[in-house]
Amino acid sequence: KDGIQICREARDANITTPIIILTARDGKNEIIDGLNAGADDYVVKPFSFEVLLARIRAVLRRPQAVIPAELKLANIKLDATARKVYRDDQEIKLTLKEFGLLEYLMRHVNQVVNREQIISNLWDFAFDSFSNVVDVHINNLRKKLNDKNGKILETVRGIGYRFKN
Repeated sequence: KDGIQICREARDANITTPIIILTARDGKNEIIDGLNAGADDYVVKPFSFEVLLARIRAVLRRPQAVIPAELKLANIKLDATARKVYRDDQEIKLTLKEFGLLEYLMRHVNQVVNREQIISNLWDFAFDSFSNVVDVHINNLRKKLNDKNGKILETVRGIGYRFKN
């Protein structure tokens, strides 16, 4: 895969992280293809490090995409504003951590996230990497979502978890 294909796949997966393509390809068509694929900028080698830093700062100054307050995936609806979760229109009571975990997984739908990513985004302190705190919360969520078979919250053995849509 080349950078343009990776960029296109990222945008197709609704990944909004800024993308700057760094390449030796300087043809007009390559630049157009890169920008049309969803790149925020296209820098041709050779370039100075100072120019690259200025371009990075410029891209980061741009307004970020609006993050939706309501997520609907599978038969789960999460209302981030009201801090409520529904499955098949039935409200499910979650703890603050369970809600945060579900929201994090839903915002990264179909992406495998590892325990370290989850811990760094939901807890203010470091856990031992062998801690089962994430596993416990995943199991609690599965019970509350009636997902005993892991059809929605999938365990990716040896890596982490994925919210499947």
